[in-house]
Amino acid sequence: MSWKTLGAAETAAEHELEAILARAPRWHGRTLRYRPVAGGISNTNWRIDEGGPRDFFLKAPGRGTEMFIDRMAAHEASRRAHASGFGVEVVDFLPEAGVEIFVFVEGFRASSTLDFLRPTVRRNAVRALHAFNDSTPLGLTKTIFDMIEEHAAQAGEVGGRLPADQPFLMQRCAEAKAAFLASGMDLVPCMNDTLAGNFMIDEADEVVIVDFEYASNNERAYELAGWFDEMAFPRDIEREMTEAYFGHVSRQVEARINVLKGLADLKWSTWAMIQEAVSSLDFDFHKYGMWKYMRARNQFHHPDWNAWLRWL
Repeated sequence: MSWKTLGAAETAAEHELEAILARAPRWHGRTLRYRPVAGGISNTNWRIDEGGPRDFFLKAPGRGTEMFIDRMAAHEASRRAHASGFGVEVVDFLPEAGVEIFVFVEGFRASSTLDFLRPTVRRNAVRALHAFNDSTPLGLTKTIFDMIEEHAAQAGEVGGRLPADQPFLMQRCAEAKAAFLASGMDLVPCMNDTLAGNFMIDEADEVVIVDFEYASNNERAYELAGWFDEMAFPRDIEREMTEAYFGHVSRQVEARINVLKGLADLKWSTWAMIQEAVSSLDFDFHKYGMWKYMRARNQFHHPDWNAWLRWL
């Protein structure tokens, strides 16, 4: 897409961006150009050119995202990821707008599920996630159970369309929560949003991770569960990556991942129904949410569900 100069805004999103740029002290009096960056279903993304050797990346918060995202916590996680060696440099933060400004990562592109067919990409991605997960605790603790319970309440508040079997789905969540609390949760910094597009790769298959808006201290195994769920890896690849991450594959680890896969889908399906009610983005949140509900049911109705809970 073509560049626009500051002051040439036409759309509502462009006007919003220019208002944000006017609030950034680093750019007062500067001649800027901007253009949209494709990707994401929560916010609008922009590339900013200030005429220097580096461009910058800015994400304008989408309508209603304050229901899900603590921007101060996200900023802490972004800086932590960069310090771990696998995140993008944050150059500025506008707390009143909830906007982070990053260096634009030249030479990297968003990965796809096809990229993860290559073992090198998988290994480097595991290394990057592990480094972030092993960093010191974040200020925000929000487990997958906290997220689901919060989203269920929010869906009711905004009139989100929930399925007829929502009580059953929430009962499965409650069962899993009781089993995890009895077994003990391994709470570590998690990005909680392991979409393929949040792993950036270069020509050498090196990996950096982006988008820490949903980051919090959460169950360690959730990081892999949500990732496997999104990637639809075959079982042998899941086991390979589990071993690469944990150093072993055990019945307990696999049980945790299988239970958390269903919970990840329940979280994002409920999130989608809220977004359908509040978001202004052109995206079919209902279709996305119904697909996630179907996948959650696959796990919750699995014949091994009760066994997985015992093995946690």
